[in-house]
Amino acid sequence: MPASSGSIEATELAKHFGSVAAVDGINFSIRPGEFFSLLGENGAGKSTTQYMLTTLLRPSAGSARVNGHNVAEAPLAVRNSIGLVFQETTLDRDLTVAENLSFTCTLYGMGPRQSRERVEEILGVLEMTDRRDQLVRRLSGGLRRRLDIARGLMHRAQVLFLDEPTTGLDPHARASIWAFIDSLRKTQGITIFLTTHYLEEAERSDRVGILDRGKLVALDTPAHLKRAVKGDVVHVRTLDDEAAKVKITVQLGVPVERADAGLFVTAESADTLVPELFRILGGQIIAVNMHRPSLNDVFLSLTGKRLAAE
Repeated sequence: MPASSGSIEATELAKHFGSVAAVDGINFSIRPGEFFSLLGENGAGKSTTQYMLTTLLRPSAGSARVNGHNVAEAPLAVRNSIGLVFQETTLDRDLTVAENLSFTCTLYGMGPRQSRERVEEILGVLEMTDRRDQLVRRLSGGLRRRLDIARGLMHRAQVLFLDEPTTGLDPHARASIWAFIDSLRKTQGITIFLTTHYLEEAERSDRVGILDRGKLVALDTPAHLKRAVKGDVVHVRTLDDEAAKVKITVQLGVPVERADAGLFVTAESADTLVPELFRILGGQIIAVNMHRPSLNDVFLSLTGKRLAAE
């Protein structure tokens, strides 16, 4: 296995659609076996970045290498060495579980014997041997997604690209999917590149890149990113959040951000801030919560926006 197997490198990578820079000269390097998340709002450039790395879009400028292969110069080599799971399933609902897996083996040029062996192996990994002859249309959403992910690894890919893989799934199914992905990492040592706007999924990563309007504005471990945000964050809900925001800004002079869930106030010390909030807002307060900075607070400090609640 080459030393570059499982690695991803981007150098001044950019994609323009007319005058719009969807991805604007980003740089990063991902180690073999690393779990990397690209976090950002819808439209930030996450999927465009992933599509360039997986050869579905040609870069407008810069370069990228996946598993040691240049995405523009050796697209077939890149495709043969990666797995890609889209937001929407690509399974054939009228085929069985085993037939979907066998079809994928055929696409990658595996012979009949090799295909049979690999299908049985993956069915064991999926813990779906007893469902081998079940039609995909009769599987739950969570099981279909597991099958989607496993199909991306049929050819023993060293890098697995996941594009918002749990969108639309209920919390139980999402937890099941992540337990499955964690087991794949432990048993197969694959590199994972995830695009997401779910904060709890990004928290699981070894490192997180925050993308805002096509620019990579931060890249570090979740813990280091959160430590970079100074102070405490107080979440307060009031009878009139807009009026409360004005009072807090004018009388306390601290940063206040309004969201659907209420106001988020940042101060050096929550212990000092909370009594002041009650002093100036009094009976207008419905609820107050205090917490240390989260990835959402990091995102706010870097972009001026807060990611929507899941």
